[in-house]
Amino acid sequence: MSTSNTADAPTRIHTRSGHLLAGPADRTHSMEVRNVSKAFGNFHVMRGMNINFVDDAITTVLGPSGTGKSVLLKHLVGLLEPDEGEIVIFGQDLWKITEQERYDLRKRFGVLFQDGALFGSMNIYDNTAFPLRKHTDMSEAEIEHIVMTRLTEVGLERSITKLPNEVSGGMRKRAGFARALVLNPDIVLFDEPDSGLDPVRTSLLNDLILDMHREHKGTYLLVTHDIRTARKVSDYVGLIWQGQVVHYGEAEEAFASDDPFVRQFLAGESAGPLGMD
Repeated sequence: MSTSNTADAPTRIHTRSGHLLAGPADRTHSMEVRNVSKAFGNFHVMRGMNINFVDDAITTVLGPSGTGKSVLLKHLVGLLEPDEGEIVIFGQDLWKITEQERYDLRKRFGVLFQDGALFGSMNIYDNTAFPLRKHTDMSEAEIEHIVMTRLTEVGLERSITKLPNEVSGGMRKRAGFARALVLNPDIVLFDEPDSGLDPVRTSLLNDLILDMHREHKGTYLLVTHDIRTARKVSDYVGLIWQGQVVHYGEAEEAFASDDPFVRQFLAGESAGPLGMD
């Protein structure tokens, strides 16, 4: 691995040549993916993937369906073990520590799953309170203060008694976002946050992501194939193709790239290396 000597150089990876620039000298990386490969039977999802995520920034990872975006998230929280390579979180290789240590590291993550992934038998309040009741010894009064603060931030303070099937998809996403933040995580992962939302609700959710990041800071990582989301929220953009990161850099750089795959995917053009397979 070679590191740029230019302090303000953008984080960039060119996996086709195997050359890695680790990022600006004044930026840190709490999540590092080092030469990771993963296969399910004969299906190779990750092929020597390398990427270091910049702390306290919003990074969006884009790519066609089936390219390993969600599999990447599962590796980052230790739900999947790589066949080869290392997942390094806060300086620790996830698979060279104990299961208890992995469990403790996961508490520093918040995750917004597709459709919110709320418990269907719990109302919005109890869904949001669940991590606090599970992982802390806080009193119910303390839990109530945190839960109501987070639900108010996402505009759901009047919907706390509703069940997930009684609210819209956008409201479920917001409730899931509130739940992801109640433990004050260092890192928040978003798995297709725009999935199932119309363009207006997607835009509103993107505004909320930006607002919450400004308020709480932290490292946000979104995986999606929605270009509008990437344009609106990203400080950095990565693109995955055939199990590798083919571009990673500042968002402005990605959208100005002349790389054939990057240009085709971000412009939504039919001509280029990306086909129907």
